Amino acid sequence: MRQERTDGPGGGLLVPMAWMHAEYIADELLRGGDLMPPSTLEYRAGHAALALTVFLSGGRSHGLRADRIAEWRELTEYGPAWRAWVCERLAELEGLSFGPQDGTDGAPGTADLELARAAWRHLEETELLAPDLDAVVPPSLAAPRRAEQEGPQVWTPAWQLGLPLGHLSMHLF
Repeated sequence: MRQERTDGPGGGLLVPMAWMHAEYIADELLRGGDLMPPSTLEYRAGHAALALTVFLSGGRSHGLRADRIAEWRELTEYGPAWRAWVCERLAELEGLSFGPQDGTDGAPGTADLELARAAWRHLEETELLAPDLDAVVPPSLAAPRRAEQEGPQVWTPAWQLGLPLGHLSMHLF
């Protein structure tokens, strides 16, 4: 059993081990996929999306097993379905009654859940400028542009960019 507190039950520093483990796995998957530098906002969005996926699926496995990666790949396959799943799982966990630290049964502690909620709020509230895939027209119909122009762009929630990045990185891992 991992130690969650530095003191006895009356006080001490809470260590959100379940969330930290999920972040570690997300980082391993994204670095293994090698799609984006870790300094980009897209990487951070992918990291948060994967960490949420691992955390909310009960991903306290030992190492990166092929069966777990396949499960996470399936969960991240479709954006709107993933978003609904995240909201549903967070609501389920918020409705549970558990202590401030992780028990031997692997249930997340309150510190873990707080970090997961913060990650989800960040993914929902942060918008990134991305190519507008709905506005893409065939090159034959597009007006001639200078090479440095990127085309139409739109502001989109961070999870909509991070989720496909995380999903693709699992395929490349």
